[in-house]
Amino acid sequence: MTSQLCHYRDRPIRFIGRYIRRRAFAHGAIGVFVLCAVSASVGVQFGVKLLVDALSRRPGAGITGWDAVLVIACLVAADNMMWRGACWIASRTFVEVTGDLRSELFRHLTGHAPTYFAERLPGTLTSRITATSNAVFQIETMTMSSVLPPLVATFGSIALIARVNFEMAGMFVVVAAVVVAFIYKYAAAGRPLHRIFADRAAQVDGEMVDVVANMGLARAFGRIGYERRRFDATVSRELDARVRSLRHLEKLRLAHALTVALMTVTLLIWAMALWRRGAATAGDVVLICTLGISLLSATRDLAVALVDVTQYMARLGEALNTLLSGHELSDQPNAAPLALSGARVTLERVSFRYPGGAPVFDGLSFDIPAGQRVGIVGESGAGKSTLVALLQRFYLAQSGRILIDGQNVADVTEESLREAIAIVPQDTALFNRTLTENIRYGRPDATDEEVLEAATAAQCESFICALPQGLDTVVGDRGVKLSGGERQRIAIARAFLRDAPLVILDEATSALDGESEEAVRKALDRLIQGRTVIAIAHRLSTLRDFDRILVFEGGRLVEDGAPQWLMRRRGAYSALVDRELRWLKENAA
Repeated sequence: MTSQLCHYRDRPIRFIGRYIRRRAFAHGAIGVFVLCAVSASVGVQFGVKLLVDALSRRPGAGITGWDAVLVIACLVAADNMMWRGACWIASRTFVEVTGDLRSELFRHLTGHAPTYFAERLPGTLTSRITATSNAVFQIETMTMSSVLPPLVATFGSIALIARVNFEMAGMFVVVAAVVVAFIYKYAAAGRPLHRIFADRAAQVDGEMVDVVANMGLARAFGRIGYERRRFDATVSRELDARVRSLRHLEKLRLAHALTVALMTVTLLIWAMALWRRGAATAGDVVLICTLGISLLSATRDLAVALVDVTQYMARLGEALNTLLSGHELSDQPNAAPLALSGARVTLERVSFRYPGGAPVFDGLSFDIPAGQRVGIVGESGAGKSTLVALLQRFYLAQSGRILIDGQNVADVTEESLREAIAIVPQDTALFNRTLTENIRYGRPDATDEEVLEAATAAQCESFICALPQGLDTVVGDRGVKLSGGERQRIAIARAFLRDAPLVILDEATSALDGESEEAVRKALDRLIQGRTVIAIAHRLSTLRDFDRILVFEGGRLVEDGAPQWLMRRRGAYSALVDRELRWLKENAA
């Protein structure tokens, strides 16, 4: 599904057509109702002609006035009922289209790699999904109510005018064609202006979300005034772009208004000339005048509608161009589920560099047997976090292979790879949901008892009991109602509940005090028995009971062995331990 959406990145009309085809019958019914309604509306003008002719003749000659009144009444009723039918169907169909659209765009968005989100403001992305939904809804609504009616009315009016005078009908055909062509060309010339406005409007939304999400930081550094000025500048740029977009539209409307005024005068003079020569009845004059003025008004309405639709189409195109980029990391066509037999991790001559950056790894190789607990240590920038990201397939290595139980992570399905790994990240992420929901995120089918057991094992019980609603407490945006240590322990409980054969701990105890850290370390020792564990840690004391330590320097594996053996070796690992001990002594003093 998501790969198909990429084909519509630069094709907003086809993108809309995708959802229209899904509900082809409903959209077809709307079209038929609108066609009948507008035809009835145009027919009312012909009914008025019949009424005028009936009233201008002597009694008994042709159609009576009451017959004409009946025709008009039936057409007016049909016009209104057909519109009600169209709007009744549209009220559900158009809304369902926006629901399908947002669901599919969300699925596509969630398929991107972390780098995609790191380079874009979250508020900008979410606003573009909303903008896309609103644009499609407005395009469908305006097409039904403002584009189709004047189009149908134009053709219907010309057909009725042709019954009276072919030359006049021919003139209207030429004028309508010229007006529509001018509108289309001029409106197309304004698309860059509309796109700029759409982009800057999205920037305003993104700025607001970014500042609100970091309001605590802004206040802590006394930068509220700066953020207000920055936001004012962003809004000013959006307003300038909007004014240029609207002024372009007003020029188009002005040109059309002058055309309508000129054609109205010409029409009235021509109709009166026909009547004076006896080439038209009084009813024909009324018909020509009413239809002509209605036709010219219809082209005006069509002009306004097409311009507005062009604006919405520009917003839709800008949003699709951002949202529907291809997924950086998608499953191979023949990807198979990961078959686990213990979670052995093997790297074979892995080389990797970030786009535009220096190499991080160059031919890195090592093997972690199933069930082994391994610590990853090194200075900042040594490649520890990159290694964990590669294991999770957030990035793909440029060369070499990363294997879990002999299977290349690049060749298995992403879903099965995620199910095999439980991770406690350094930056704990929590949803604005209850504690139960956040812990159960590790295994959605877990019972309440299993959730409570995981929370207890992660030393969460003490602070959960102090909360007003216990496990049913909503933690706030990103867990703002909890302390850093409490958020970290919720993340650990979530990883315990995951019950995956491979556990990754990325500074899993960094936010805990000494007492809590020791308690959690004992819980980890109990609950990760029999699993493969890879732990990144700056606090080397948390790794003292691990089976093995891998020491990295500048992307190279410089030491590999048990903690006690590495200490006796007096190399890079022992130097890191000695430096940590000196720091602890200095801070204790």
